[in-house]
Amino acid sequence: MTGQQTFTEAWLPGHDSTKFYTRTYAAESPRAVVVFVHGFSEHVGRYEWAHSVCAMHGLTVFAYDQRGYGRTALDRANKSKGSAFGKTSLHDGLLDFEWWLRYLKRQYVDLPIFALGNSMGGALVLSFVTRSSPPPSEDAISLLSGVICSGTLLYQHLVKSKALRFIVRKMSVVAPYLVIDAPIPPQDLTRNPAVQATVKTDCYALQKGSLRALTDILDVGEFIWCKDYQNYPRSLPILLLHGSLDKITSFESAQAFMDKLDADDKKFVAYPDAYHELFHEPDGVKEKLVDECTSWILKHAVSVARPSTTVQSDNAQVETAVAPIAA
Repeated sequence: MTGQQTFTEAWLPGHDSTKFYTRTYAAESPRAVVVFVHGFSEHVGRYEWAHSVCAMHGLTVFAYDQRGYGRTALDRANKSKGSAFGKTSLHDGLLDFEWWLRYLKRQYVDLPIFALGNSMGGALVLSFVTRSSPPPSEDAISLLSGVICSGTLLYQHLVKSKALRFIVRKMSVVAPYLVIDAPIPPQDLTRNPAVQATVKTDCYALQKGSLRALTDILDVGEFIWCKDYQNYPRSLPILLLHGSLDKITSFESAQAFMDKLDADDKKFVAYPDAYHELFHEPDGVKEKLVDECTSWILKHAVSVARPSTTVQSDNAQVETAVAPIAA
């Protein structure tokens, strides 16, 4: 699919007044809203093509650079004074996610909201609906009409040594926001050489992480896998997508997770020979992925109301841009 899709950029305040960089891809006649949660050490600008195609299919997409990442942490001209790369935690991420869910429900009162999380973002979304301590409120869960996770981080493809993780965990207590190198080889993310090249030069996707963030990232998947999966809301539809040759997160763990998940409406889609970043995979994979996501959401979107698609905030700095769409 080719063409142009307009998106709106805005700096919006979160629950503690921290400013977040956000993008909204407004569908002309929206049938549902998608809140997108990106992965570790990246940003929403990397998903421009996919989000634009979603909007063309009637899905308004709201995406935000998470606390401690992307422009929310690194845009010196606009970020909050206290924001810094890696200055985040799972607790912060869960509070932020719920804040944006409630924000979107106020903006799009009559439309169903779906969560789409990639990699670490997928684990955060799953943690939001399954966590044991503190458990999510029924009111918060009711805001979601469905969950989609791509390349979900439950376990890593290559498990880190327990000794190393123990050391990092202990150090995170003393210096939680100490940033250390956490390189991910671009060639392990995707088979697309063009995307591999952009990862190396992307100033908003640093190959680093804070001790607290790294500890939380590795722990949360295990919490979900070992116990918290039992808390998944049975009536909440879920779609899991994973590349069979994912070199970052474990394909086998994601598949087994879905097998043991007690949900009335669940679907697991494997992409043979695909790597971790399905949204960037070549040979028609990314197109199939977006088609799978949009079709699944539209199938589960029961509301056809069409409220205003304007996203505003009293403290927002808004700028409209035109993004070219190219497969």
